[in-house]
Amino acid sequence: MSHRTPNPPLTATELRARFDAAAAYTVGIEDEVLVLDPDTHELAPRASEVLDRMGEDPRFKLELPAAQLEIVTAPTATVPEAAAALLDARRELLARTGDLAAFAGAGWHPTSPGRGALNEVPRYARVIDDYRPVIDRQLVCALQVHVSVPGAERALAVYNAARAYMPWVAALAANAPFYEGHDSGLASVRPKVGELLPRQGIPPAFESWEDYAGAMAWGASTGAFPDVSSWWYEVRLHHGFGTVELRVPDSQRTVGDAAAIAAVAQSLLAWLGERHDRGELEPPAPTWRIEQNRWWACRDGVEGKTADLDTGALRPTRECLHELLDRLDPVATRLGAAGGLACARELVECNGTLAQRRVAAHAGIPAVPGWLASQFIEPWPR
Repeated sequence: MSHRTPNPPLTATELRARFDAAAAYTVGIEDEVLVLDPDTHELAPRASEVLDRMGEDPRFKLELPAAQLEIVTAPTATVPEAAAALLDARRELLARTGDLAAFAGAGWHPTSPGRGALNEVPRYARVIDDYRPVIDRQLVCALQVHVSVPGAERALAVYNAARAYMPWVAALAANAPFYEGHDSGLASVRPKVGELLPRQGIPPAFESWEDYAGAMAWGASTGAFPDVSSWWYEVRLHHGFGTVELRVPDSQRTVGDAAAIAAVAQSLLAWLGERHDRGELEPPAPTWRIEQNRWWACRDGVEGKTADLDTGALRPTRECLHELLDRLDPVATRLGAAGGLACARELVECNGTLAQRRVAAHAGIPAVPGWLASQFIEPWPR
């Protein structure tokens, strides 16, 4: 969750210019990770101390929860480059601060209390004041993938179309089944906690850049959301970077899993861009229908079902994901993301949530945080 000094809302002309100048399908990762006590593996509100150790390194950023920090990779042309940068950052973080903290990639801590300390620094004063009744519950961690989409009209069309695929990405990336030491019954508790705040889940479609600019201007004029940094939906147009940003994935336990999700994101958005260019994109699907699929993804993950957005016909989510990955294969190969897509096929069969539940079945839920910490710098061979 990012919060910064708001900028004045851009006009539709300015927004178009930002995306017309965007590069072609570069990828950048923002990896929100849990800060743990190195002995107990419970949440430890030491992010500020950890960042002091890291100096002025721009790859590491303070977040609102005191037991969370964010790792940021610079934009790269390929997923393997982004994954290598993420692995380097994770390794350096642990090497320099391992006596102070351990770290884990998951959407939610499996056993720690559902409320936690905040970094009450000036940059977060407004959001703490606005959302004080629920803000200390936002101990959630996402993997946010930015993909640059060149051309303003293409970017808007890709954003509108991508909304329909967010339930599948969410199911694939689910990595948060436990809450306060109990199985929640969900594939991921993170979105349900996030819904205590506004502007969550599947976003609205926009007919034009004027429509989008009007939404941003309304948020600024009312103070409801000063700029795009508080537009917290699960996919968004980020005009600061000229990207379409997928925010639906949970933080991932390994760099390999993160690379898999990044490969799906990059390939999906590039594939949608190509379909737009050929005039093949369908009109944007109704938000409420996508939200139904999103609920099934939240509850059941890859083991659930998905409804066709037109006919309502139900299919297994695993079947839908394998079919989607087949369609993305040629694009992924051209983008250098074939290795990541191969990892994604493995996640279809056993993603983070299923892996956590297997550990819990063998050793109990209290063993899961330590296991997650042990996976943090697992190498990615591809």
